[in-house]
Amino acid sequence: MTTLRICFVGDSLVLGTNDHDFQGWPGRIAHREVQAGHDISVYNLGIRADTSEMIASRWRAECEARLPDIHPGAMIFSFGTNDMALENDEIRVPLEKSCAVAREMMSEAKAWKPTLWIGLPPVDDGRQPFRAGSVVFDFACERSAQLNDAYANLARELDIPYLDLFTVLSSDSNWLNAFSGDDGVHPLHMGYAQMAERITGWDAWRAWLD
Repeated sequence: MTTLRICFVGDSLVLGTNDHDFQGWPGRIAHREVQAGHDISVYNLGIRADTSEMIASRWRAECEARLPDIHPGAMIFSFGTNDMALENDEIRVPLEKSCAVAREMMSEAKAWKPTLWIGLPPVDDGRQPFRAGSVVFDFACERSAQLNDAYANLARELDIPYLDLFTVLSSDSNWLNAFSGDDGVHPLHMGYAQMAERITGWDAWRAWLD
């Protein structure tokens, strides 16, 4: 049996927005491992609309409060979709800046605790732009694909395990069926279940538990 406290750090796709079971993929992978006999504590630190810059400003303090050294602790990061969004036609975080922020954040995380990096999933950019009050967010798979490739290369350079969800889900015919209405960013529960299935079978995740 593995005992582990895990901080899941990221944005709305970590939080599980649009999942009416309120588990997202972090809750689902933890539930599966608890059923298998492991002792997993989940700290979901996903915040809606957060970019890499916003996450970089908060992750250390939030994780330190939850992962005291007297207990086995680890972190899983997933972010980037919001970086590539157009906010009223302006990109929120340009690719070069996003990679620079990720380099500093992930290097610091790896030096402190065991760290995994989950890549951003594909969006359904055939749907309407995402609106929040007077602000319009426009997401595009092409921009997400570029950032995913850059993050994957950076993760290899930093020697941090990286799960390329973008590639595997882009070739999954069921992925786009997981969206509803005009929201092409946040899947319904079946989409988060697909993500959880990929993560629980990932060698880097299994190495923490098996």
